Amino acid sequence: MADPRGFLKTRSRELPPRRPVAVRLMDWKEVYEPGDATVLRRQAGRCMDCGIPFCHQGCPLGNLIPEWNDLVRRGEMREASERLHATNNFPEFTGRLCPAPCESSCVLGISQEPVTIKLVEQSIIDEAWANDAVQPHPPERLTGKTVAVVGSGPAGLAAAQQLTRAGHTVAVFERDDRIGGLLRYGIPDFKLEKKHIENRLRQMQAEGTRFRAGVNIGVDITWAELRRRYDAVVVATGALVPRDLPIPGRDLAGVHFAMDYLVRQNHLGAGDTVLQPITAEGRHVIILGGGDTGADCLGTAHRQGALSVTTLAIGTQPPAERQHHQPWPTHPLLFEISSAHEEGGEREFLASTVEFLANEAGEVSGIRVAETEYVGGRRIPKSGTERVLPADLVLLALGFTGTESETLESELDIAVDGGTVVRGDDYQTTEPGMFVAGDAGRGQSLIVWAIAEGRSAAAAVDRYLEGDTELPAPVRPTDRALSL
Repeated sequence: MADPRGFLKTRSRELPPRRPVAVRLMDWKEVYEPGDATVLRRQAGRCMDCGIPFCHQGCPLGNLIPEWNDLVRRGEMREASERLHATNNFPEFTGRLCPAPCESSCVLGISQEPVTIKLVEQSIIDEAWANDAVQPHPPERLTGKTVAVVGSGPAGLAAAQQLTRAGHTVAVFERDDRIGGLLRYGIPDFKLEKKHIENRLRQMQAEGTRFRAGVNIGVDITWAELRRRYDAVVVATGALVPRDLPIPGRDLAGVHFAMDYLVRQNHLGAGDTVLQPITAEGRHVIILGGGDTGADCLGTAHRQGALSVTTLAIGTQPPAERQHHQPWPTHPLLFEISSAHEEGGEREFLASTVEFLANEAGEVSGIRVAETEYVGGRRIPKSGTERVLPADLVLLALGFTGTESETLESELDIAVDGGTVVRGDDYQTTEPGMFVAGDAGRGQSLIVWAIAEGRSAAAAVDRYLEGDTELPAPVRPTDRALSL
């Protein structure tokens, strides 16, 4: 390390300030102010010469965190970008969206606040883009082999970029009208401005990757036909089947899945005409589910002008500090205050939704909730604790149950189990030449897992087509990092 005593000189974490709440609620731009280079170098200098960098284990991508921390400390930002890209295709996405299990595994975190790894990562890539340090890397030769990647989220894009650079001719199919998957339409602009997606797509197009938006495989083209056309196919369709809440009143107008709500807003943000917009303007909003998707709905509702927003979680409030049963270097479940929570709204825990209530027009007007109690390991509404909360808009942010696999199963000999596509250690499905990566194969997970699996699946496809590969494979389908 450039300064082996850096963590002793600088003992506290420093993050860029967020824009004032009153200001950022007036637009959809990202919430953080530009960082200070001096602060960044000081924070990177806190990285220890710890001998065994457990941050590697915490990150499914195996990011070379101590190396690029040292380069940032020295002010060698271009070299830091090269080391960052050695393991991560899209650090501008992970630096904004990843919950940073690497920081939970930081050795410094045993006795102090961990290194601001996520901040350093984002700063490296942002400066790289600003200084034209991110350039296309087209292949030196073409193999003559063709690969179709179905789905343009982080797993699909990572697989496509790796396979293109290996010399294969790659086409990415996306059923939406724009490339990006959930990055495009599932993540609000205040967390990820879409210019970051456009930057990366331009690089990939310059490298030779071909994009086919507005093509729904299984509808516009059958899976069987796609398999005949290409030498290999990568299924990276994500896990988009939402978890429902089948209680009385579920079919009332005004009760929506969170993704339906977020997707419409992202279309509006892109300047599209939305025939049936869902807006929180002037409404009392209740969000069921306390995870990241719920927080995305919260920030969106605030910007749309909601009268009030309440988030209900069925379980207990997580602790503020690491508990004994989640020891370092695991990624603990902690009570978090995101930028959206900072902007307002109420949060309630141990709240079980019993019924959606209707007004005379057949629209949702409130929800009946009760206190959650645990009986035999099950969470059920506690009798005698029911109350009614007013609601004009209810958003279900309860997670996802699996991938949309009906056409995949019916058209090809592909096994699906519990909502995920069955695969072997080589990411290959039960249909030869068909591979699966990301949430479609592992279930709902983190963006770093999606990118890591996209890279590994690309290596498996390259080996299948060429007999060998030089592409890195950071994870296997059965891997479980210490962070999980």
